[in-house]
Amino acid sequence: MSRYLVLLIIILILAVIIVIIRPKAQAQPLIEETMATTQQRFTFQPLDQSLRNTLNAQESQVIINKGTERAFTGIYTDTEEEGTYYCRWCNSPLYSSQSKFHSGCGWPSFDDEIPNAVLRYPDADGSRTEIVCATCQGHLGHVFTGERFTEKNTRHCVNSISLVFRQETPVAEAVFAGGCFWGVEHLFEQKKGVYSAVSGYTGGTLADPTYQDVLTHTSGHLEAVKVYYNPLEVSYEELAKFFFEIHDPTQTDGQGPDIGNQYLSAIFYRSRSEFDTAVRLIEILEAKGLKIATTLRGAAIFYPAEEYHQDYYVRKGSQPYCHAWVKRF
Repeated sequence: MSRYLVLLIIILILAVIIVIIRPKAQAQPLIEETMATTQQRFTFQPLDQSLRNTLNAQESQVIINKGTERAFTGIYTDTEEEGTYYCRWCNSPLYSSQSKFHSGCGWPSFDDEIPNAVLRYPDADGSRTEIVCATCQGHLGHVFTGERFTEKNTRHCVNSISLVFRQETPVAEAVFAGGCFWGVEHLFEQKKGVYSAVSGYTGGTLADPTYQDVLTHTSGHLEAVKVYYNPLEVSYEELAKFFFEIHDPTQTDGQGPDIGNQYLSAIFYRSRSEFDTAVRLIEILEAKGLKIATTLRGAAIFYPAEEYHQDYYVRKGSQPYCHAWVKRF
């Protein structure tokens, strides 16, 4: 074989490789461009004050002003009951009693938090790491590692005054709006890890709205569902994915035959983690070619709907007319 023929074969092989690789090289910038455009549509808003509990002077000193209660004075320092420790300021579940241990430090100690419940920030002096509630940014205490108290080698040193203990498994909440709340509620209640789902109204300006108020299209409320779930059994991301798969997130004017501003698609997030999760899922769907109409809104006061709206399809003995599961992830 002449060297010219060999050279020709090499050139042809290189040409084929370039043709195969080029579409892949172009796809990544397109995906990145889609993600950047998606992120620009949404702006994160911290948890509204209306969803935070009123604090007394002592609680404010610790939770807002980052104070510290005196050692061995907190009511939860030595508690051993089974249950869950919630944030006093916003009621978000933070720690399971299964993570609690005696460290002898004078404050409640935990070697792990409920997933995505706690954020860490280095102190200004760099000597310690502060921990705060991921939902409301309320001060909890500090976290230490390397002390060998437990196998996880971590100690969350938490002020009792920042916590509220309840003898129950963790109960977290998430709010989704995807058209008529009957169908959304019905399907979420069948999801593993969900305790219950409640139909209601949120996102509007009128206090204590009725169904008739919402039907006027002037209250600003969306028909929505508050999902109560165990974050140790099902993640917020799993719930958000499920939400995008049980309704049409591309419809801009309602859902199915239900048209109007009370039927719009929206996620009402409580924390930065929930916001980021929702943005990431929308990016994934739009990279697949879907034009997502779902809006992301900061959580607002949720008003449960009238009793006759609750468990509608269970009482009726039928299935949703415009909600069904469609795999999208």
